[in-house]
Amino acid sequence: MADSDKTPSKPVKEFFILGLTNQGKQFRPSDWAERLCGAMSCFSPDGGRHAHLKYSPYVRPILMNGVRSVVVNEAIRDIEPMAFHFVLNFAKDNDLQIIDACLIPDDNNAG
Repeated sequence: MADSDKTPSKPVKEFFILGLTNQGKQFRPSDWAERLCGAMSCFSPDGGRHAHLKYSPYVRPILMNGVRSVVVNEAIRDIEPMAFHFVLNFAKDNDLQIIDACLIPDDNNAG
């Protein structure tokens, strides 16, 4: 089956938690993103069986424009609402910037 024959799936909604406060100051400690994602590693499609080996696909650390950040897939809200609120409240409690991810259209689906 060719890619163009596939039914489009539901778009993934994600947001970024930047390691910058709303005042533009760098958040400390420097490994905050890895710590947060490590705490969330048990939330994965395999039930967290390998949580000690990898991050969850729903909450993962990234480096965005040189700033340690975390990308959060909103699917975690349906899997475990308390985990979703934990991550969101972490960002709010620490006055971190939250940015919605924008979808970039796939060239194969254009036109």
